[in-house]
Amino acid sequence: MLKIGEFFMIRELFQKGWTKTAIAEATGFDRKTVSKYLKDNQLPKRKGSKQKKESKLTPYKPYILGRLKEGTTNCVVLLEEIQAMGYEGQLTILRDFVRPLRQQPKKQATLRFETPPGKQAQMDWAYVGKYLVNDVLQDVYGFIMILGYSRMKYVEFTTNMNLETLMKCHMNAFSYFNGIPDQILYDNMKTVVIKHSPVEVRFNRKFEDFLAYYGIVPKACRPRRPQTKGKVERTV
Repeated sequence: MLKIGEFFMIRELFQKGWTKTAIAEATGFDRKTVSKYLKDNQLPKRKGSKQKKESKLTPYKPYILGRLKEGTTNCVVLLEEIQAMGYEGQLTILRDFVRPLRQQPKKQATLRFETPPGKQAQMDWAYVGKYLVNDVLQDVYGFIMILGYSRMKYVEFTTNMNLETLMKCHMNAFSYFNGIPDQILYDNMKTVVIKHSPVEVRFNRKFEDFLAYYGIVPKACRPRRPQTKGKVERTV
């Protein structure tokens, strides 16, 4: 049975220019079902007592759509955020939901952007999998930083992605590179970017102060444009 939130999500995506086929792939509903409820403008009625088992991800889809709109497309970051909200499902379910939503119905041309030596680095997280760490099975993540000009990479494996770990990994990366870039480009992860709107980009004050100590200017990706940090995205 189609939930109220899913019904309005279908209509919202259609109003934003998504095709019926794209909406069907993103939501998992049949294209005919999507067409029916876009045309009738009515919620579906219950048929009998049998209902399709609700996905563990369903209660968190509105939040995920909001974060995608803000520009956060990294499933590892999204997973940590919804786990803090009570999500108990797997990363695979989240990836299957996000994958079609990352592709814009009307794609924009992307101009390859290069930076001079020392100008910019790009940073992101990657999910590695579950491994035994100190005899305990834990989720393992990869901190990745790549220099924009040379493509030199630094990777460090951690068991969390909190702010303290993030800053520690940065210091280790600077030591490895034996230098510091003028600016670093980030996804809109909550530990870095608190707010990203067309008129304002607000960074986490503690993290911004940390970068200021090194004279680094943080940059946030343009919302819904993961190509902005394509160098580190390919590495992830």
